[in-house]
Amino acid sequence: MKDELLSEIKYDANGLVPSIVQDVFTKDVLMMAWMNAESLRLTLEKGEAVFWSRSRQEIWHKGGTSGNVQKVVEVRVDCDADTLLVLVEPAGPACHTGERTCFYRKFG
Repeated sequence: MKDELLSEIKYDANGLVPSIVQDVFTKDVLMMAWMNAESLRLTLEKGEAVFWSRSRQEIWHKGGTSGNVQKVVEVRVDCDADTLLVLVEPAGPACHTGERTCFYRKFG
């Protein structure tokens, strides 16, 4: 089943798929990051979130430097197979600003 789902993922023209990261306990949306086939494979193998950094053009192991790793509990794919949902147990803040979630600002 896993291999079948992996083969269905629809990457964009740059070989990337958006990945929404959600706290498995609180259900808070922590961040959105991009994955390519290699970072998704590494995520599934390591059991920790690994992404593709568009700015640095390299694989990025979330928390590899800061220690704020995200232990992956489950990865889901949406009905169109063009977005991933990564359910994690976070070991610290998700945002580079130190905020728990990247979605801490509101309009208005």
